[in-house]
Amino acid sequence: MRLLSRLAAIILVVLAIGLIGGGGYLVSLGGSPYYLVAGLAYLVSAILVWRQRAAGGWLAALVALLTVPWAIWESGLDFWALFARLLTPFAIAAAGLFFAWGMSRPRSRIAALGALLFVLLFAGGIGLAFIPHGVVSPASDMTYTAATGKDDPSDWFAYGRSNAGDRFAPFGQINRQNVGQLQLAWTYHTGDSGPGIDQNTPLQIDDLVYSCTRNDKVAALDADTGEARWTYDPQSKSPFWQRCRGLGYYRMANAAGQACEQRLVHTTIDARLIEIDAKTGKLCEDFGDHGTVALSAGMGEIIPGFYFQTSAPLVARDFIIVGGWVVDNQMRGEPSGVIRAFDARTGALAWAWDLANPSITRDPPAGGTYTRGTPNSWSTASYDDQLGLVYLPMGNATPDYFGQGRPPGSEEYNSSIVALDVTTGRERWHFRTVNHDIWDYDIPSQPALIDLPDGQKALLQTTKRGQIFLLDRATGKPIADVVEKPVPQNGAVPEETPAPTQPFSVGMPTIGADFLTEQKTWGVTMFDQLYCRIAFRKLRYDGDFTPIGLTPAIQQPGNTGGMNWGSVSFDQANGRVFMNDIRIPSVFYLVPSADYKEATAHIHSDDTGHGPSPQAGTPYGMVTGVWMSPLNIPCNQPPFGTIVAVDLKTRKIAWQIPAGTADQLGPFGVAAGMPMTMGMPTYAGTAATAGGLVFFAGFQDFYLRAYDAENGNELWKYPLPVGASATPMTYVSPKTGRQYIVVSVGGAAYSPKVGDYVMAFALPKKE
Repeated sequence: MRLLSRLAAIILVVLAIGLIGGGGYLVSLGGSPYYLVAGLAYLVSAILVWRQRAAGGWLAALVALLTVPWAIWESGLDFWALFARLLTPFAIAAAGLFFAWGMSRPRSRIAALGALLFVLLFAGGIGLAFIPHGVVSPASDMTYTAATGKDDPSDWFAYGRSNAGDRFAPFGQINRQNVGQLQLAWTYHTGDSGPGIDQNTPLQIDDLVYSCTRNDKVAALDADTGEARWTYDPQSKSPFWQRCRGLGYYRMANAAGQACEQRLVHTTIDARLIEIDAKTGKLCEDFGDHGTVALSAGMGEIIPGFYFQTSAPLVARDFIIVGGWVVDNQMRGEPSGVIRAFDARTGALAWAWDLANPSITRDPPAGGTYTRGTPNSWSTASYDDQLGLVYLPMGNATPDYFGQGRPPGSEEYNSSIVALDVTTGRERWHFRTVNHDIWDYDIPSQPALIDLPDGQKALLQTTKRGQIFLLDRATGKPIADVVEKPVPQNGAVPEETPAPTQPFSVGMPTIGADFLTEQKTWGVTMFDQLYCRIAFRKLRYDGDFTPIGLTPAIQQPGNTGGMNWGSVSFDQANGRVFMNDIRIPSVFYLVPSADYKEATAHIHSDDTGHGPSPQAGTPYGMVTGVWMSPLNIPCNQPPFGTIVAVDLKTRKIAWQIPAGTADQLGPFGVAAGMPMTMGMPTYAGTAATAGGLVFFAGFQDFYLRAYDAENGNELWKYPLPVGASATPMTYVSPKTGRQYIVVSVGGAAYSPKVGDYVMAFALPKKE
């Protein structure tokens, strides 16, 4: 006991010194004195334990007991907040009372019982970590009726199943009653395990499933067996950001039986537009130059990797509408964000929309280019055939984090939804979601075209900010109230002029985007929470739209979201919209150009603009990254991601659940195998069905899950060989009548474990 107590005293001294030093620093920054007081108490406790005094153990227990009211005072009864504050003191108290029992003569039963109590409290806290917390359930006024569902085959012919971006299948064969019987039906290996990220949602036309890989390889798979009918490799190359989120599909009218009657439309990571015969896998020779159109035409100089297409093209009437991704934050004057439409039969340019030069309606003037550096549309567009409007989610004029000197017109269209006439490409309306965007708050997701319960034709737009905008899709006017609110102004560089107000969609719920405080910082233990509290006090943060400046500041929500490119799914009959989000703030700041190389020499950059970037042509480089503790765990309080249903009848959250578990995550990137249900960052999107189900696979813990669309209850999950970063889809085979759930499984975001799977699930075959 003496040897053990000496060892325990040494460990406790080390912990106490850390708490005293860190706690004292926190107090000097204006933070909570708790850690300093606790550290001093633990130091006294360590001295007493070293001297074989039972009082040392009792003092450690007293710290734990007094921590309980402080923790509740700070955070209420939020489980994860209490987890960070109480579990470490409970563990220390259990050990302390064990030594108090061992050092007392005669043995103290109270000390033994106290040690057992704290062991049970600690074990109970760990056990409760495996139960979902912060769950929101439907209110009594939110009705839901699962449709019977039709099992007549109907195609998943666009990235969002339809051009409305609904990701809703009218099938009920797989439903809430039998989804637990789902089993693996077939697996296809694409042969492409990288580089890049597999984010593909396949198409399904007739008896074929069409998949594309991160490096643009296309395969036509038998809908019932997964066997490849044909494959096509365009030999695409890009130095970074390799991905293919989806393909387009076009069917020629009055061309039955002809070659290329059915065409796959493919945009590549080296800026080509390709049409492929959907039946044979051969190029359509009558399209462009023997099947290919160079999207680099009219763009001027393109540094390799600085312009290409990552998202699925939009096919509307006889047009293919494409935008493009440009690498973020590298320099001024990057390739244009021009939107172009090509004839789906011939590949000829039909129209162009250059927002900075409306006089350009097709090709740029001889010897010229489309206006460089304008906002781009890198995500997928939507289309309303009745109105003849194409809806484009717009990004930001690069560089994202310095707003001076942008091309004319950029301010009007940064982070906006733009409606263009499908036949002429002329603008009908636009709606801006951010004023003078210096936060990289691109519109990342496909607009969802929804008919509201009252019959209004609406457009629902999710954003990185966690804001949901509900607009009239004919006029762009808000259906749900939007108000301009004052936002922080302090901290920007002298050359910058932050917008005094920003639009907030107060008529719709905000997903995540909580205002941060020192009390809302987090850690698995009290020690890394202390680290994050100190970091919070040292960083600038004044709430939403804290300007980027020369001193590090918190960006909340971070530049990955909120909601991102996965978009939403929606059940029209029930007025339910399903979405997923990310809740990890960023830290960002500017660096004078002259100091940029030296200041960022020790920081990793992947050259995609999502880390340190030079912003050449401006006075400042930029640094951004997620806000993490030394254990590589987010500094904000869980959940870090959720699955959410929004009820459009009440315009409130119907249900919300944490997104998966931490099973594959752990300190320093080592998987701990602890499936704590804290909710992790999400990628890709949801798919919903008339069977009352919502499917999602973009977790960090390598599962495909099915949720009850009525209340969010988890009904089924399947362990995938690696994680997924793609949206599931579903179809009914026209040959066998079986319904399949299909997902591309290439690896979870930021996970080193990758694969090349396309996996299909179905109910057991009937005898």
